[in-house]
Amino acid sequence: MPQALRFPLDADIDELRHALWKHRIGHHYSRDQDGQVLWLIEDVQLEKARELIERWQQGESLALEEAPAPVARSGSITGALRSAPMTTVLIAMCVAVFAWQGIDDIQALTALAIAPIAIEGQQLYAATLGYALSQAEVWRLFSPAFLHFSLMHLVFNMLWLWYFGRQVEVLQGRWRLLALLSSAMLVSNLAQYATGTVLFGGMSGVVYALVGFVWLYSRLVPTSGFQFPAMLMVFMVGWLVLCMTPAAGWIGFGNVANEAHLGGLLLGLAAGLLGSRFHPHRAIPDQQHKDIDG
Repeated sequence: MPQALRFPLDADIDELRHALWKHRIGHHYSRDQDGQVLWLIEDVQLEKARELIERWQQGESLALEEAPAPVARSGSITGALRSAPMTTVLIAMCVAVFAWQGIDDIQALTALAIAPIAIEGQQLYAATLGYALSQAEVWRLFSPAFLHFSLMHLVFNMLWLWYFGRQVEVLQGRWRLLALLSSAMLVSNLAQYATGTVLFGGMSGVVYALVGFVWLYSRLVPTSGFQFPAMLMVFMVGWLVLCMTPAAGWIGFGNVANEAHLGGLLLGLAAGLLGSRFHPHRAIPDQQHKDIDG
């Protein structure tokens, strides 16, 4: 579990953060009304981080004795990708599937739709999900999430997937992210399939699950480290409601997978509520951080 190191709001910790990256101590920065927080990506680096903090508080030099190999910072592309490998791989898979659709759309749809389909002329023939599962095609429960039907659709989803998915992966680990993503794909796909359609796709349901999870978790556990702009939830819920009305068609957004969006959001809220109940509130014992807190 990521370790948290807290500092007063008025403390200038830029030099310290720079030194942490120089010493290959990856971290995520956040702040709240109680102060500034550095979340260590690897908890095994806690002791090394505390040694640097003690030297920083005493005004000692934080420079390395020997020049290290180049290390990517969190603000660089390589540093960002290294900090969230699972989120990166998921985005790469979506881009690869979109490229496949560009080469042979029918083949991609046939392979990844929630139920087997066949297209003859202008006619679409579809089997059922039950039939697909009887043929051991279990991947169809998840694969529609990787389909995107326009470049805007793909880019919009990937931006939000990166913003929220990376936060979950860095702060709570790749396995919790994987569990959340898998559950979101399953629930959102089944919710949309329940409406009687088989030709749908996109990561939007997963994005809404991440939105619900991060938003509620950050409200219930303000020290979690999650960053969620106050008005963003208003925008996301407003967009969800807008897409359920005829207005979506008027502005050029037709055939929106509303049930997938709603299913993902409800799953994310439930996961956020459950996860917050098991948050390690004693992760920053007073006796261990009295020097850091000042």
